[in-house]
Amino acid sequence: MRVDRFLSNLPRFNRQQVRLLLVERRVTVDGVAVSDPHHEVREFSCVCVDDEVLQVGKPARYFMLHKPQGCVSATADPVHPTVLDLLDEPDPSELHIAGRLDFNTTGLMLITNDGQWSRRLTQPQTKLPKVYLVQTEQDITPEYAVTFAAGLYFAFEDLTTQPAELELLGPRTARLSIIEGRYHQVKRMFGHFDNKVIGLHRERMGPLVLDDALAPGEYRALTDNEIRRV
Repeated sequence: MRVDRFLSNLPRFNRQQVRLLLVERRVTVDGVAVSDPHHEVREFSCVCVDDEVLQVGKPARYFMLHKPQGCVSATADPVHPTVLDLLDEPDPSELHIAGRLDFNTTGLMLITNDGQWSRRLTQPQTKLPKVYLVQTEQDITPEYAVTFAAGLYFAFEDLTTQPAELELLGPRTARLSIIEGRYHQVKRMFGHFDNKVIGLHRERMGPLVLDDALAPGEYRALTDNEIRRV
């Protein structure tokens, strides 16, 4: 939200007072005096006027998890363990998942309380690749790569998928890069050839690669550099 709108939404300030506060540089956001009415205020920002705190802010949290099989990509489930159950962190209810994985799909999962950051990571418009290691029941022919690059029509959604890149690693193993996250998309793409996916592992989302040191079920906080790269 713009800082002028943030202040105007408070009952104590009208628009004229907000303009004056900004001109006089009496407003600080995260310790920095601001005069630009368009300056962004986020839910994590500390906002003060004349050293009076109007919004305390809270720390943004970012985690990388190696999702194991048999775990639900949800914040709560009455039957199965969830990915949040694997985190030993305070206030897990404040966290959400950036890019879900199916029950038996393994690999990179990102968990955060920063909605703006996770939207940048998952929205198709950003064109950040999601890279999967795929194992299939039958052989993968060169025709798959041509078809995936052209896009596949999904009748249920009445849309054609964005171009995807397929790299053959073996007769029944491939690396697939997509920029969308449609419902069961990878399985449905291979299902176009009546070839069942028997193993699916996400290796990367955009610039973030699953840490080789993380065993299934383990997680770690992202570094500042990793956070900024998204």
